[in-house]
Amino acid sequence: MNRLIRKAREARGDRGQVALEYIGFLPFLLLVGLGGIQLGWSAYVVQQAETAARTAARVEAREPDAGVRAGLAAIRPSIARRADISPYVTQDVVRMRVTITIESIVPGVGPQTVTRTAVMPNDDPR
Repeated sequence: MNRLIRKAREARGDRGQVALEYIGFLPFLLLVGLGGIQLGWSAYVVQQAETAARTAARVEAREPDAGVRAGLAAIRPSIARRADISPYVTQDVVRMRVTITIESIVPGVGPQTVTRTAVMPNDDPR
């Protein structure tokens, strides 16, 4: 009986079909995995931009000309190299805008930029 079943399977010629289906589906699985990693990394960079903006504004409100340096020191060094902090100081408020470029690991998706702003009352109006 086993011989008959084996001969029927061999006659169909579908040996290795599962492997071919898996190989065909593998790029899609990799793309979904890379998309998940990219989403997590993007959320982390947004959080780092918020941290840098808040820290820079808080320090700049108390110590003039020290906010940008403090904002860059508050975030991960590899992200700080791609960060740009723009201060806007008036007599009443200190506004810090942080812009960071997020490089993509997903094929076909270009780099994105994230911008976060923090505003603090100016404790040292000059």
